[in-house]
Amino acid sequence: MERNIPVMSQTHTAPAPQSVAIRTATPDDSATIVRLAALDSSAVPAGPHLIGTVDGVPAAAISLSTGAVVADPFTPTAALVALLRMRAEHLRGPARSPGGLRGAGRIGLSVRGRRALT
Repeated sequence: MERNIPVMSQTHTAPAPQSVAIRTATPDDSATIVRLAALDSSAVPAGPHLIGTVDGVPAAAISLSTGAVVADPFTPTAALVALLRMRAEHLRGPARSPGGLRGAGRIGLSVRGRRALT
């Protein structure tokens, strides 16, 4: 006797790719930044700001002056915030410390005992 037993196959699909964008905030974005701060239970960070969007929806913002971040806690934003931090650092440019180049020792540069090239 042969039995036909229905078999439910499990189909695992990868999550749909998401479009991520980072842009400079404009005055029209102030309500968006206030909304993100309220969702994040944080104060509105000082401007200027960058806004990170996922599929066109603002999900996080970073202050270019302080580095403070506000993000939608109901959206996965860890990767977006990391991208915002990298972009903000890039826009701020290389930071100079009072003693010379930041991180010069890590890349093998010495700022002590420099001689002028003639």
